[in-house]
Amino acid sequence: MAPPRKSASLSGVERRAVELDTIASVLPIDRRDELAELLTDSDVETLRHLVNEGMGANTLRAITSDLAYIEAWALAATKRSLPWPAPEALLLKFVAQHLWDPQKRATDPDHGMPADVVDNLRGQGFLKSTGPHAPATVRRRLANWSTLTKWRGLDGAFASPPLKSAIRLAVRAVPRKRTRKSAKAVTGDILAKMLATCSTNSLRDVRDLAILMVAFASGGRRRSEIAGLRVEQLTEEAPIEVADGSTLPSLAIHLGRTKSTNGEEDDVVYLTGRPVEALRAWLAAAKVDRGSVFRGIGRWGTVSKRALDPQSVNAILKQRAELAGLDPGEFSAHGLRSGYLTEAANRGIPLPEAMEQSRHRSVQQASSYYNNATRRSGRAARML
Repeated sequence: MAPPRKSASLSGVERRAVELDTIASVLPIDRRDELAELLTDSDVETLRHLVNEGMGANTLRAITSDLAYIEAWALAATKRSLPWPAPEALLLKFVAQHLWDPQKRATDPDHGMPADVVDNLRGQGFLKSTGPHAPATVRRRLANWSTLTKWRGLDGAFASPPLKSAIRLAVRAVPRKRTRKSAKAVTGDILAKMLATCSTNSLRDVRDLAILMVAFASGGRRRSEIAGLRVEQLTEEAPIEVADGSTLPSLAIHLGRTKSTNGEEDDVVYLTGRPVEALRAWLAAAKVDRGSVFRGIGRWGTVSKRALDPQSVNAILKQRAELAGLDPGEFSAHGLRSGYLTEAANRGIPLPEAMEQSRHRSVQQASSYYNNATRRSGRAARML
């Protein structure tokens, strides 16, 4: 992607805003002007390089968000722009200000993130929580910080023993209850209630029915995969014969690049029966024969040419949960992924077979859903 022609009359902020426009498709563009003020010329150049390297949109969006946060924190905490490479002392400061002990903070106001830094970040919309950050969030931001440092051709102190020790001790000092991305899994019975709310022939009902059924039946696809699904990824397969002599429609989804794959291998999952019919009904009703499968619907029933945003998939699931009389706060799009494996366990489907569809790479991660589904009713929990 060629950089835009620069004008000598533009200020640095204005120039960066124009340059950010060139990669708007993979950036949180609603904050473009804020990013133009916050990020440096070198930051923007690094992001443009990553776009040219073909990095996945969701990965780049996450890196951009983390870079913006780290830049904002550095300015608030040190009154200076982020140095490259960051010295070990700054990395340790980052850990200390994000992984702190709430009990110690109650008696020592200087413990953790200083109040003026908190106010600064909260005022810019970068900080929403009132407590320490989740260890996973801190590790992810440090990992992206390290990645950006390497892409600049620099060496950082991210693997230093003091930094690793500081993170380990901070996590150990403040035990945290691990929570799932979705408080409740969307298992078969819950999904049926959500699907029942899509009972009319309206475009929204037809679309949402297809989204829920395809996301679940294809192995619990991630919301980014559903939002980014394209007609070109779909392949008609031969019908599946069943015991009574009838056939079920079948369709293959070629996943391409996902969170756990690089797109070089042809990962395929399959849809059979009702999900195929629901998907075909949406494509016909929306008159979609190429490009993005799932799209926004305007106020007057017009179908957008642009793909749904991944967050919209999450919003649709929550809306259907509410319409079904469920608590939307207990569900998220990730509940479809965990729900698929939980339902597979409930139905006695072998773990390897379920993983072929879910495309989980980690047996340990996938098996945790099986364990949660069977432990309560298993013999080990009924020793007395």
